[in-house]
Amino acid sequence: MIEDGVVDGGGALAHGWLPGPGDDEPPRAAGEVRDVLLAQLELHRARLLRKVEGLTEEQLRRSVLPSGWTPLELLVHLDAVERRWLVWGFLGEPLADPWRDEGPDGRWAVPDGASGATVVEGLRARWETSRAVVADVPLERRSAVGGRFASAEEAPTLGWVLLHLLQETARHVGQLDVVRELLDGRTGE
Repeated sequence: MIEDGVVDGGGALAHGWLPGPGDDEPPRAAGEVRDVLLAQLELHRARLLRKVEGLTEEQLRRSVLPSGWTPLELLVHLDAVERRWLVWGFLGEPLADPWRDEGPDGRWAVPDGASGATVVEGLRARWETSRAVVADVPLERRSAVGGRFASAEEAPTLGWVLLHLLQETARHVGQLDVVRELLDGRTGE
């Protein structure tokens, strides 16, 4: 499915592609590296939500792994990952608590009183912010200095940041594959 864009005659993907039901990969006409990175990131974001779709509040808060993390904690973590890399990192905005997802025991902390729906709504809002941050920015542009990065030498390019976000999101979707199967037997993707 394509929203706010179409695949043009030159094969480049307009940057508005968002996966729809049944999409298992971005259109193959996405030839520009930027388009491929952004489309793959969108695909894995959608997969992440499908992995938790239909879980009860109890299942979202239950750990089935020795490490102890829950699906809801993972969603909070991924919200913080995008915030860290794009707002604090790429934009260089100062944040009062850039590591807010770590609780006193080092685990990802779900805000008090937050429901699964609230966390998903917050994650969707974070993705909208992330999309706005990267809109029309060249992959070669370096992250700002002053937030997460103290010098231009350590500041990665937007391309590097997007690739990092893609691998981080995809890795956690894979972990949710296993967790979902252990929680209720559902498999797929």
